[in-house]
Parts: sequence; structure tokens; C-alpha cells
Amino acid sequence: AALQYVREDNYRSLVEALRDRSDYPGYVPDLDFDQGFDTDGFANDGSHWRAIRYKPFLGTFWATNGSTDDVFIRLPSAFRTDAGGNYSRAVHKLNYAILEAAICADPSQTDALIDREVETVDENLAGFDLDGDGTVGGSITRIKGLPSNYTGAASNISVRRNLYPTGTEFLHTVRYIDPDATSMIARRMKEVRYSRKLIDPSISERPKIYSREMNDKEEGRVPIYRGGPDLGLRNAFGWQLQGFIEDEKGRLRLQTHEEHVFCMGCHSSLGVTCDSTFTLPRKVPGAAGWRYQDITGIQDIPQAGHNEPEILTYFQRVQGGDEFRANDEILARFFPGGVLDENTVRTASPGGANDIRFLIAPSDERAMRLNKAYMALVKSQRFDFGRDTVISPPANVHPSIQNGDTQLRQTGKVYSDGTLWLDWN
Repeated sequence: AALQYVREDNYRSLVEALRDRSDYPGYVPDLDFDQGFDTDGFANDGSHWRAIRYKPFLGTFWATNGSTDDVFIRLPSAFRTDAGGNYSRAVHKLNYAILEAAICADPSQTDALIDREVETVDENLAGFDLDGDGTVGGSITRIKGLPSNYTGAASNISVRRNLYPTGTEFLHTVRYIDPDATSMIARRMKEVRYSRKLIDPSISERPKIYSREMNDKEEGRVPIYRGGPDLGLRNAFGWQLQGFIEDEKGRLRLQTHEEHVFCMGCHSSLGVTCDSTFTLPRKVPGAAGWRYQDITGIQDIPQAGHNEPEILTYFQRVQGGDEFRANDEILARFFPGGVLDENTVRTASPGGANDIRFLIAPSDERAMRLNKAYMALVKSQRFDFGRDTVISPPANVHPSIQNGDTQLRQTGKVYSDGTLWLDWN
């Protein structure tokens, strides 16, 4: 019954219900998953959503910890039209290539030193030398250095490092686990998350936003966000987020205000994000990263600025496979006798015989136990207690907190070198 449940479609009924509501002002999901995506990753339904293939974020979004997901991006219409206002796939792809260079390159590099693999694009459309070969023209597959502006009808829009253009949209679905599906991504959705960048604070305004946040924390003030569930909540950096989650019968419903605030915690209050987002900096470079999510073939490369593989580093520092160190399967597989088997983990790194699925995909048995645990949470609707899929009560949680020094810094367990960005080289 659980396997049948996770293979059911609960997305289309949400779309149909919202389309019929004249009193609903929010986002109506407009991506038709059944029509699929073309070879460039663009939705076949004409919605202009584009699929991103990426290395999943650490811990929470590993299938072994309870959820799978997929992510899509959509740029404003100016980015997909030429100077005459006509749709151009070539212009569209070129602007995405420029965005990829602006967002995905190692932040420690200066603009001039950027060297990013991109999908094959037409340099003639840009009108300037993008690949640094001293000439303008022909097909290119790398961008070296960062151009000042986008192209086509978006040629008046400046390229800003690690910042998305105003009007950029993301669609993110969080899903159950299907042991037999590609990358274990089930048809049934736990959540549908939508975000759009409504305003773009200036470079001078951004430090002030951080200062206000710091002052509020010091004075004990909790964050306040504009908006409500019907439209979504907006953070101080101009992103409006709206989400849908399963009701007790498994139908997707609008989140409450409190449930929306849960989303804002990660997309407003974490310093590790890139312009309040997570996924694009972790995109597989070039054309291979513009298609529907599939972790097959992605190996455990390091984070930017690191020497060791990312997941290996996580295992070393956490001494487990999740934030609670409660993933018994990871502990049994990779921590025999309580000691990390680094050699086995490294087989998923470049040069090894495995990919990250070897590290982060659960067994079929664990997958179904995780599905059933979350189904119980859905029936209770107690999302105010969190959304982590926990099979049994975790032992590594303090029943109460006593004030005092944690000794973490003294024992070398405070790390400040974590980053979203990856070293694909």
C-alpha cells in the first residue's frame, strides 16, 4: 500500500483546484511533468521552465535520509527573446550560460579569472569574446571572465556575480522515495515550493540588511516577513516564497503562515546560500547539468577550496550520515565498529568505481520505512514539530539544554569553511 501511495500523482489535482479559484492570488503551478523535457532540459509544455541536474545538498536532501527532490529555473521573458522581441532558443541558452558562469564559479575567484564549462552556445549573439580566445564568433563551450551584460532583449541588464536577475523563478518539489525510479524520485510530492525574485537590493543596501538582521538577533527580535500564505512570504533580499504541503489525505494544500516561516529559515537566515538559494551553484557543469535531476554518474567531488571529497568530509566531521547521527544504515555501511571506512567511501570519488548513489541511496527496505514514517507525519499534520523523516526517536538529541561552553571550539569541531560551491575540476 505504501509503494502504491508514493507512485500516485497528487500534483495535477492541486493545479486543477487552483486554476478554478478566482479568489486565489498566488502561484498556480504551471509545469506539466507528464509532458517531460527536451534534450536541452526545457519543459515540453512551453512554460519555459528548465530542469537543473545537481549534486544534492548535504544530509537533508539525501534519499537515505527520507526525501528526493527536483529543481527548475525560469528566467524572465527578456532573457529568451532577441533584440527584435522574437523568441530565440539560441539567445535563451546563451543567457543561461552567462548566468551559470556568474552563479556557479568559485566565489573566491575574481570575475576575470572565471573559467566555467557551459553548454554549446553561439558567441556571435553576444558580440564579444566570451571564451577568451581573442576572437568573436563560432560555437563555444567555456566562458572565461564575466561579461558586463546579458544578451538579446536582456542586453540592458547587468551581470552581477552570485546574484540572479530580478524576476528569476525557481520551482522545487520535495518527494517520497521510489526504489525503482530514476534517482529514486517518486511521483508523489511531499511539497511544492515556488520562489520568485521580486526586487534586487543594491550592492550598498545589502550590508545594511545584514546589519539589521544582526541587530535584531542581538535584541531578541524574531524575523518578520511581508506577505501571507495566499501570496507567500518575502525576505529582505527580495525573494517571495510560497509552498504547498500534503494534507492528512495526501492532497497538496497551501501551507499555513507558520509553515511558510519554516521555509524562510533556510532561505533567509543561513549564510551558506547564494542569493537566498541553494541549487544552481551545485549544478553539473555545461549541457550535462541542463536536464531532469539524476544523480547517476555524479561522483563525490570536493567543495570549492577543499581537497577532500565533500561527502567524505561530511562523514568525517559529523561521524554519521545525518544531522542526528541516527541513520543506522549509513553507520553500518561506512562506520564498521564505529570507525569511518574512508577507503570504501572514496570509491565514489573521481577515479573510483562508484558514484554518489553508492553513498546516499537507501536500501529498498529503508526507503519504504522512511516513506511510512513520513506518511504517519502527514496523517498527524504536526509539521510544527519538524519535517525530518525519523524512523525512531534519535538518541543524539539533548533532552534539555544547560547553559555553558560546549567545548566544540576547543576540541576543533567548529568549521567555517563549508560552501555550496563545488570543485568540478
